[in-house]
Amino acid sequence: MNESLIEIRDLQVAFSQGGAPQTVVHGVSFDIRRGETLALVGESGSGKSVTAHSILRLLPRSSSHPSGSIRYGGEDLLQLPERRLRGIRGNRIAMVFQEPMTSLNPLHTVEKQIAEVLALHKGLSGAAARSRVLELLELVGIPEPAKRLKAYPHELSGGQRQRVMIAMALANEPEILIADEPTTALDVTVQLKILELLKELQARLGMALLLITHDLNLVRRIAHRVCVMQRGRIVEQAECAQLFHAPQHPYTQELLSADPSGGPADNPPGKPLLAVDDLRVWFPIRKGLLRRTVDHVKAVDGVNFSLPQGQTLGIVGESGSGKSTLGLAILRLIGSRGAIRFAGQNLDGLDQQQVRPLRRQMQVVFQDPFGSLSPRMSVGQIIGEGLEIHGIGTPAEREQAIIAALVEVGLDPASRHRYPHEFSGGQRQRIAIARALVLKPQLILLDEPTSALDRTVQRQVVELLRSLQHKYNLTYLFISHDLAVVRALSHQLMVVRHGKVVEQGEARAIFHAPQHPYTQQLLEAAFMAPGTAD
Repeated sequence: MNESLIEIRDLQVAFSQGGAPQTVVHGVSFDIRRGETLALVGESGSGKSVTAHSILRLLPRSSSHPSGSIRYGGEDLLQLPERRLRGIRGNRIAMVFQEPMTSLNPLHTVEKQIAEVLALHKGLSGAAARSRVLELLELVGIPEPAKRLKAYPHELSGGQRQRVMIAMALANEPEILIADEPTTALDVTVQLKILELLKELQARLGMALLLITHDLNLVRRIAHRVCVMQRGRIVEQAECAQLFHAPQHPYTQELLSADPSGGPADNPPGKPLLAVDDLRVWFPIRKGLLRRTVDHVKAVDGVNFSLPQGQTLGIVGESGSGKSTLGLAILRLIGSRGAIRFAGQNLDGLDQQQVRPLRRQMQVVFQDPFGSLSPRMSVGQIIGEGLEIHGIGTPAEREQAIIAALVEVGLDPASRHRYPHEFSGGQRQRIAIARALVLKPQLILLDEPTSALDRTVQRQVVELLRSLQHKYNLTYLFISHDLAVVRALSHQLMVVRHGKVVEQGEARAIFHAPQHPYTQQLLEAAFMAPGTAD
């Protein structure tokens, strides 16, 4: 493991956008050794992906390398002609990207996409190519690989799509695999399976692995060495065990302590604010010429709970478990059956016009703050829109309410004249929280509000939500697959699988001693051993 396959020395990366080039990577140097896993970690914007993409020169044309070298097999990859580099890409050095749905061609089958790699680099076609494709799909753990050959990407789950990407990357048995955030878009249980798959394949094939990630729990499980990047520079480089045991740089220490800590707000439980009884959301499956209903997809099936004022109910489960559908049904944003009682009033018998006045008391914060904020509206217009819709206050009073909401979430009131694209991800999520908060609601649905954020920003948002709940006695429905965040905010916990509740009760008790095997599996996959809730 001491032989260096890749030697990066004094690498600089700059981008030009009409003016003088702006340097984003400053003099980075490190080696990737044969058979080892090197983790390149840091927050969004630290330069880790730009550095990794430089190895195969996958950056846009606006990029340049003012200085530095990337040596592989005695050659500087930055100086190679394009034709020679194409012989290395996907052949000796392969890459797995973060989001397989955007990396796979939606118009081509699984077989065609993997076979294309084999045809380009190995000259394989026909029966020989198909045999190799089946072998690769079996290698990465795709069930019934022969039945998946003709499948298109949209017909596969997220985990299966990522396995197909890994199969494509391994098709030519590369010496180096670059994995750029390969598990970020996946559920925790699928993340664990992909992680174990990468470890097993690395051991079997003897390849080096460059892992780009901001997930330090993942790094702890798989990496031999770690390089920590901040603002385009490597601030610390060490063996994995040494870095986790005794981090030297303040930024590394900050990253390691960035997991949300503490427990939920210490609000005493009030009267029941929200109660749900036998809630069901069934989507019909129609077949035949007359489109008769032959069955149902039971997205939510018989859910019951009661949530007191000032408390948080954490709802956890994998993608497709029904947790977001449950939240939308409670807010009457989709149709459902069963009883929903909010603030003493039955919602299930009301039409949309009757529900509308109550929406002021029931607000929502979505997962992607950039997608949920209109790019055509200023921050002030976004936050004030609800006030206008509900006819609250005069224009001057609304302006003061907008300013107060921005102050509450820790943003400069002067920023209300700017637009969403001018803010960071964490700031955009604070704007979304301010938009919900300005109406002074009793209940806020938080649907994966931290999953798109870096860990240090997640912690800030969690602390903000906790302080707002304590100050205003807010009630939260908190939907997430991130158990560390759920544990930091939730008084009650509900574990959902395939539309059904498999375990629910006091959050602290469930984290300390989960009863259902699925809950235990979730905790294990999130690297949270039972009994660590304290």
